[in-house]
Amino acid sequence: MPPQRPNIIFLLTDDQRWDALGAAGNPVVQTPHMDRLATAGILFRNAYVTTSICCVSRASVFTGQYESRHQIHNFGTDLKPEALAETYPALLKKAGYSMGFIGKFGVGKHPPGQLFDFFVDTEAGGKGQPDYMIPDGNGGMIHDNDTINHAIQQFLGRFGSGDAPFCLSVSFKAPHEQDGHPPKYIIQSRYKDYYKDVHIPVPVTAAPTYWERLPAFFRTDTNFARERWKGLFGTPELFQENAKNYYRLITGVDDVVGDMMKKLKELGADKNTIIIFMGDNGFFLGEHGMEGKWYGYEESVRVPLFIYSPFLPDQLRQTRPDQIALNIDIAPTILSMAGVPVPRGMQGVNLIDLLKGDVPERNAFFYQHYFLGGARIPKVEGVVTRNFKYMNYIEHQYEELYDTRHDPHETVNLAGNPQYRGKLQELRKEYNVLKQAAK
Repeated sequence: MPPQRPNIIFLLTDDQRWDALGAAGNPVVQTPHMDRLATAGILFRNAYVTTSICCVSRASVFTGQYESRHQIHNFGTDLKPEALAETYPALLKKAGYSMGFIGKFGVGKHPPGQLFDFFVDTEAGGKGQPDYMIPDGNGGMIHDNDTINHAIQQFLGRFGSGDAPFCLSVSFKAPHEQDGHPPKYIIQSRYKDYYKDVHIPVPVTAAPTYWERLPAFFRTDTNFARERWKGLFGTPELFQENAKNYYRLITGVDDVVGDMMKKLKELGADKNTIIIFMGDNGFFLGEHGMEGKWYGYEESVRVPLFIYSPFLPDQLRQTRPDQIALNIDIAPTILSMAGVPVPRGMQGVNLIDLLKGDVPERNAFFYQHYFLGGARIPKVEGVVTRNFKYMNYIEHQYEELYDTRHDPHETVNLAGNPQYRGKLQELRKEYNVLKQAAK
């Protein structure tokens, strides 16, 4: 246990899928600083989000709640004051922590800067997605990764050696694309030659047959995931260019993490600072003929997650547990690490307690995604278990069932297979139970 209340840094990337990390086994992407932390701490092999879109997922991170409870369904809705008061930033501030937030708040149009002693809003007042390049105040332009890097250094310079413990939340735009028609990736120029001579393997399910076997209501040019695929991955040349740019942005984030760790060590704060890293949702790199997230496939809902702490018990150091961890677990984990009581309304668990066996393991969780609906992003709910996945497109009563243990790329929908009728009925029942419990 820490001799005093620890400092806590929570790092959140945007659209970083679970395997876009060297420590997760990716042979291409260069993330040495994150790999070092992940390897020395706890790297969760089965971390997921309960809704794969940034505004909802971030609300779940702050509140420790499913979308059904926190009721953030879109980009324009702010957390209600009573909900905001029970987020981890509000509760830590009340407990005497110095609070910082840097980057994309991502929930509503009025980010609660009043909760923080240091607040750098790269959304410029809730205008939506930050731009990658913004004026630097000296007649030039600066990249979002560099803006965040400078702000982290400023925060640590002010609060890193103070008497009060601090909690800093950092929210990167990277590796999210810059929205547009078509969307594009905007990288820092110093990374332009990274991966230049590397051939990125094309995903198994990128072959046209996997898109063509999807149902007609889904398989349209107005589907967001297909629309963006055309502009970013629609040809072999585009795929190579943009998969590399995606990795270049992640390497840029990794260098920010390296600079942060160097500053912590200079201040002597590294020995009392816990670092939690997560992605806000996954990302299709052409799988099933798509770009983006939203749907229940593994590439979309599974994310990187690691915890580095100087205070981990020996049995948890350098481990890669297979327990299911969720974005709703972040808030109760942070509060527990700070010694602050977890509100009863939080639906997640303290991940350290989960690994120590002090709370029951999950066998399944409820998945939900309701933003837009219709032909742009069909609404979907479902259940993810250790070995199976059930998804229900609720506007069409179309079901998917995958045996993810034997079919990890989710290539064969078993919902209509008579041999799996029992499993389908079992998961339908669990789906209804979990849906009610998420409210």
